[in-house]
Amino acid sequence: MFKRKPFSGTQQGLVLAIDIGTTYSGCSFSVLDPGVVPEIKGVTSFPAQPPSGASKIPSVLYYDSVGVLRAVGAETLLESIIERAEDEQWTKVEWFKLHLRPKSCKTAHLRIHQQILALPPDKSIIQVYADFLRYLFSCCRTFIEERILSGGVGFWESVQDRIVFVLSHPNGWEGLQQNSMRRAAVLAGLITENPEDRDRLHFVTEGEASLHFCINNRLTVKKDEGIIVVDAGGGTIDLSAYSVSDPDTNTFEEITPSECCFSGSIFVTEEARGYFEDKLRGTRFEEEIPRITECFDQTTKLQFKDSDEPYHVKFGGLRDREPNLDIRSGQMKIAGLTMARFFQPSINTISKAIADQCLDARKVITTVLLVGGFAASPWMFSKLKDILQQLGLSIYRPDTHVNKAVSDGGVSFYLDHFVAIRMARCSYGVNACCHYERSNLEHQRRGFVTFVDDTPLVENSFSLILKKGIQITQAQEFRESFQRTTNYRLQNIFVNVLAYQGIDNNPSWIDVDPEMYSAACTVTADVSKITRALSPLKNSAGSIYYRLEFDIVLLFGLTELQAQIAWKENGLEKRSPAKIVYEEL
Repeated sequence: MFKRKPFSGTQQGLVLAIDIGTTYSGCSFSVLDPGVVPEIKGVTSFPAQPPSGASKIPSVLYYDSVGVLRAVGAETLLESIIERAEDEQWTKVEWFKLHLRPKSCKTAHLRIHQQILALPPDKSIIQVYADFLRYLFSCCRTFIEERILSGGVGFWESVQDRIVFVLSHPNGWEGLQQNSMRRAAVLAGLITENPEDRDRLHFVTEGEASLHFCINNRLTVKKDEGIIVVDAGGGTIDLSAYSVSDPDTNTFEEITPSECCFSGSIFVTEEARGYFEDKLRGTRFEEEIPRITECFDQTTKLQFKDSDEPYHVKFGGLRDREPNLDIRSGQMKIAGLTMARFFQPSINTISKAIADQCLDARKVITTVLLVGGFAASPWMFSKLKDILQQLGLSIYRPDTHVNKAVSDGGVSFYLDHFVAIRMARCSYGVNACCHYERSNLEHQRRGFVTFVDDTPLVENSFSLILKKGIQITQAQEFRESFQRTTNYRLQNIFVNVLAYQGIDNNPSWIDVDPEMYSAACTVTADVSKITRALSPLKNSAGSIYYRLEFDIVLLFGLTELQAQIAWKENGLEKRSPAKIVYEEL
């Protein structure tokens, strides 16, 4: 069984993991005391919750007509808030996390797509994200100050400038989404833009955080055995496959590219909403559809476990009755088989994704671990169990609160670092020019252009830096050599890195399957020191030009992409940091 080592630092610290989910959010933390084994604890009390508290709050905000934040989290469930929001026409913001999704991730449901678009006027997704982060951070501070017995207020004041934050995100989120989350964290006041603050914010995928949670809850994996961790949330289903790479150090390796599916629990609710709309259209209960859907989401959906039994959505009073619509005493009856149909699209997507991961994995998959809020559904668990047994797979849920797996796992990610080898989810490269070869049919088809040094080149070649499915260690470097030929001395260089999401295992040309290429980031660096030492050259026309030769070095093995620029000077390699720039969402 895993045993965490004592904290080796010399002063007290704090790790705070924040999991903003599509429907619910939570926080976990660990106090770092020198020489003491860190413990992971959850924030279990938020404003407007009953005295018993809970480990998560709704990912919901209310803004008034001028964009002022009026209510957040559990406060949005209060009847007084709901009534005031309706009277004063506040804007309700939910599922806002999905605004950050990559452009390649489409939502299957038109209704969900429309719901995602509902942001207040003059509010960007970065601002909304920052407002929610700021609120959660404040809740964490209050909880820690009140619950740490030996002077919580003094403790917070002593560590607040060096708190380490871990933000989780779906497996499908990449550099652009991380950059947006970082901007939101700065706007929320978690960190500053100062370079020394950069390392205080870390990112972890929900799949990797869930693995850490499972290990902390007595997961044991045999050598050469493969497992799939399925984090089933409100919006996304994140699948990650692992095996043990070193039993002595309890480190794991990813054995197939992780997956992110848009088929979480909100899609079950939207299937039900469609059913209610069809059934109640044109009746006196049509205006009750939002209320009926909400009651279904909060109660009936969670209770469903037997398709042979009818279920009821309680939404009104005794006078709400219409037998022809299966409504009696304010309750709408739904047949068990109808309930099952609401779940079926999500179950089909999840089971197919698991089967695909098994086929692609480097090791034989034997076990599936199901965590996340959607994992608590007895119907989904039982149906997945039936399907996976036919594939020779066992499925388990940790015997603890699976809905706080990501926040607890986020803290463990920082403390324990169980994953040593990750796998590239897509191919990365650059739009390059290659030397024209007269005998190459692909070159003949495209023709050539001539640059200032009289070299014939073919454009739109995809120069591969990292291939999808390659395993990557944290310190592993990937580099690409470049030349810049100009008639002046360059001061800065900009290299656009592309991501290829298609099915071609060896993509070579950007004009083939062009819709599968997207901008990953731009690497920029100051090269003025290099160009000062360049000697001028002459082309055949006698014009002066300069040729700059350098390498871009990328590190993909960390949870956040890093870059450097390398060049030769007097036969020795020199390096300088490079900045990674992302487009605006």
